[in-house]
Amino acid sequence: MTQLTTINTNNYAAMAKAMGIANEAKSSSKSSSLARLRINHAPIMGIAEVKGKKVNVEVIEGGAYKLEIPDGPTYYATSVKIRTFLQRFMYKRYVNGGASSPNRFIKSIMADDLNIDLKDNEGSFNCGKPAGYVKDFKALPEKMQELIKSIKRVRVILGTVELIDPMNDKGEPVDVPLTPFIWEVDNRDAFKEMGMCFNTLAKRQRLPVQHMITANTSERKIPTGASFYVPVASLDMSNTLDITDEDQVMFGDFLSWVDNYNDYIVNKWAEKANSHMDDEDVDVVDTMVDIEVEEEEVA
Repeated sequence: MTQLTTINTNNYAAMAKAMGIANEAKSSSKSSSLARLRINHAPIMGIAEVKGKKVNVEVIEGGAYKLEIPDGPTYYATSVKIRTFLQRFMYKRYVNGGASSPNRFIKSIMADDLNIDLKDNEGSFNCGKPAGYVKDFKALPEKMQELIKSIKRVRVILGTVELIDPMNDKGEPVDVPLTPFIWEVDNRDAFKEMGMCFNTLAKRQRLPVQHMITANTSERKIPTGASFYVPVASLDMSNTLDITDEDQVMFGDFLSWVDNYNDYIVNKWAEKANSHMDDEDVDVVDTMVDIEVEEEEVA
């Protein structure tokens, strides 16, 4: 291990670690909020006056994108332009609440891929999904099959988004500036559709931040007759975006956001994992700690 012996103000990360302040800025709380991009599957109804009578009308059609601003309004658009700064992967599982507990999500940390076990905020890994490849799914116990089906792979996209012809929840035109956002793509078809853009970028050795993705939606039907929507993405490879100083700062901010989110999940994992330990396990850990302390005192 190389030990620093001089102060180098041009290498903050290394110096901060050497000076013992690398973790001072980290927080155990959730990351500061980003605007969230989603697809709104149901139309939004409003009131309009027709021939002197007030009637319910569709002011936002189903399949529109919605951008939820933290502690602010929600905006809608049928088409968006996305510039991706980061892509990450995670697991997510929805849990129905009961009389004494609310509905909630179990979420894992975000990682570069899903080929490793990811800690989650429930004190387990992968939101309960077994590690490794399941050779015979039908041979698993029924409860395990149901559990695995409830766990979603999520493609997390972080970047900036431009809403094309944005509207408010009344269907009225509004001005919405370019906005940093996060989009948790958890539908299987949507996961694949957005992944095709990143596959193309990787094959051509281009960075996501250098190209825009225009996204519309397509309607799909389920056996009950209800509709849902998936993104239809178009990657613009004909134009290459320049990287500005502001982009560099934005990239760093997104990395910090992910780090902060992961720190929060890991802290929750530790809390839950320790609470699941029985008394005998706790005694063993305490003994190990005592031994380490005694050895340090002897030294």
